[in-house]
Amino acid sequence: MSNTLPATTDVLIVGGGPVGLALAVELGQRGVRAVLVERNMEVGQQPRAKTTNVRTMEHMRRWGIAERVREAAPFGRDYPSNVVFATRLFGHRLALFENVSAGLREENPLFSEPMQWIAQYHIERVLRDEVLRRPSITLVMGCELTGFSQDADGVTADVQSRDGAKSTIRAQYMVGADGGRSFVRKQLGFVMEGRSAFMASIGAVFRAPGLSDAHPQGPANMYWVVNQDAPAMIGPMDHGDLWFTIMGTKPDDTPDAKRVRDLLCQAIGREWDLEILTLDPWSAHSLMANEYQKGRVVLVGDACHLHPPFGGFGMNMGIADAVDVGWKLAGMLEGWGGPGLLESYTPERRPMHHKVIEEAVANTGVLTQHLVRGNLDGDDAESAALRAELGAEILEKKRREFHTLGVVLGICYDNSPIVAEEPGPRPEWHFAEYVPHAKPGALAPHLWLSPGDSLYDHLGRGFTLLVTASGSEADIAALTAAAVTRGIPLKVIAPNDPRLATLYRARLALIRPDQYVAWRGDALGQESGSLLDLVTGRR
Repeated sequence: MSNTLPATTDVLIVGGGPVGLALAVELGQRGVRAVLVERNMEVGQQPRAKTTNVRTMEHMRRWGIAERVREAAPFGRDYPSNVVFATRLFGHRLALFENVSAGLREENPLFSEPMQWIAQYHIERVLRDEVLRRPSITLVMGCELTGFSQDADGVTADVQSRDGAKSTIRAQYMVGADGGRSFVRKQLGFVMEGRSAFMASIGAVFRAPGLSDAHPQGPANMYWVVNQDAPAMIGPMDHGDLWFTIMGTKPDDTPDAKRVRDLLCQAIGREWDLEILTLDPWSAHSLMANEYQKGRVVLVGDACHLHPPFGGFGMNMGIADAVDVGWKLAGMLEGWGGPGLLESYTPERRPMHHKVIEEAVANTGVLTQHLVRGNLDGDDAESAALRAELGAEILEKKRREFHTLGVVLGICYDNSPIVAEEPGPRPEWHFAEYVPHAKPGALAPHLWLSPGDSLYDHLGRGFTLLVTASGSEADIAALTAAAVTRGIPLKVIAPNDPRLATLYRARLALIRPDQYVAWRGDALGQESGSLLDLVTGRR
C-alpha cells in the first residue's frame, strides 16, 4: 500500500471493492502497471455479498489464491452449503435446499472449483493482500477521484487524499469500479435504466452468543424464517457469534436497532442475548447503464449494473466484468489488441447482465414475507398440513434461486464481435442445468485430466490452442506463426486425452484468456491471421 500517487500509469482503477481489486489482480498477473484509488481507509463489515460462486472461484484458482479464500472462510471449506426454511429458528422445519450454488467439496466434472460461502469483506482482504504482492500495482487508500478528462491518448484524473492534498495522474485507460453511485458514470453522462428502489429492506449484523450451537435446524448458510410476526432471512456470518439478517421493510418505516432486535427475537423464536452491531437500510434495484464505455473510460460492476441480491449474482458478475476488461486492456496496452477488442466489452457483457438481472428480479417474487399464511407455528394437524403444503411450494418455487449452475456457467457471448461465427443451434439454456458445449462464445468445457489436475490449469494467460486429436500439425504451425507475427500470446496444449475430442466436438479449439471459446474446428478453413485478427479485435 502506498501514500504516494505516481504521475503516470497504464490503468487507473477507481474503487477498491472486490471488483476493483479483482481487476487489479488480473492486470497485475499480466504485469500491467495500474493504480487503484479507494476513498475509504478500511474494509467495511456490512452483510453484503456472501456467495463466491464456482466461476469466481475458478478465477481465484487461476490467480493462485483459491486456497487462501477457503482458508479465510470463517466456517471452513466443508461447512454445509445449505438453506433451511423454518417457521422460526427454534421452530418447525418447512424445507431444505442442500448444496446450494454448487457447494459440494468433491471434484465435479463440470467445474474446477466449488462455491465458497464467505463474507465479502474477507474476499476483499484476500484480494487486497494479493494486490500488494503484485509489483506493477499501486494501491492508494483514502484517495478520491474529483474529476477527469480524456483525449485520444489517455485520461487525466484529479484526485484528493483525506488530508486535502490534491494531485493529478495521467493514465492510458481508466476503469470506474466505484459502485452504484458511481462518480465516474455520472461524469461520463451515462444514466441507469430500469426499475429503481422497488423493494425496501434492512440488513443488520448482530452478535448472538451461543445461538449456532443451540438452535435445532442444523448448520446452514441461511435460515429463511416464515411467520406472521417477523419473516426474515438470518444466518451465521463470522467468528465471534456474528450473524446477519435481511428483513423487508416499508419505504416510510425503517426500524431502529431496538425494533430490529425485537423482531430478531421473534424470528429466532425466543428471547436471546442479541447485540445489534450495524444497520444497513437498502433498496433493491434492477438497473443497467445505458452505456458502459466512452473512449478510454470503462465501467464495471455496480457502476454499470445493479441487481437484487437474491441469487448472489452481483459481486460475482462484477468480478467477471473485471476479468473481461482486464485481459482486453492488457491486449490494448501490449499492442496485440485491435480497436475492436476493448469495444467488445459492452456487447459481450451487457446482454449477459440483462439476463442475470432478470433471474435476480424473478427471485424477489418469492421472499419470506410472501410465504406467510395461516398458523404455521401450531402443533395441531391442520398446521402440520399447512406446513407440508408450504414446504412443497417452497421446494418448487425457490429452486430457481438456489440451484443456478446454468446461470453461472451456461450463459454465452452470443453475437460477440470477437467470436467466430458457427452455424447451427446452441443447446437450450436452463437456469439450473448446465450442459457444457464448445460452440464459440461458450465457456470452455471443463475436464479433470487426473485427480486435482484441471484442464483449466494448463490454459495460458493469453490465448490457448487446445489440440484434442492428432492430424492438425500444419494448422497448428500456421496459427502459431501468425500469432508470433502479430505479437499475440498463444500457448498450444495437447493433453492427449480422448475425452476432449468428444467434449469439444472438434480437433482444435482456440480459447481466450478468460477461458471462453473463440473458435473451434477440425481445420482452420481460413487464413490463420484472419482468425487471429477477428478474435483480437483487429478487424
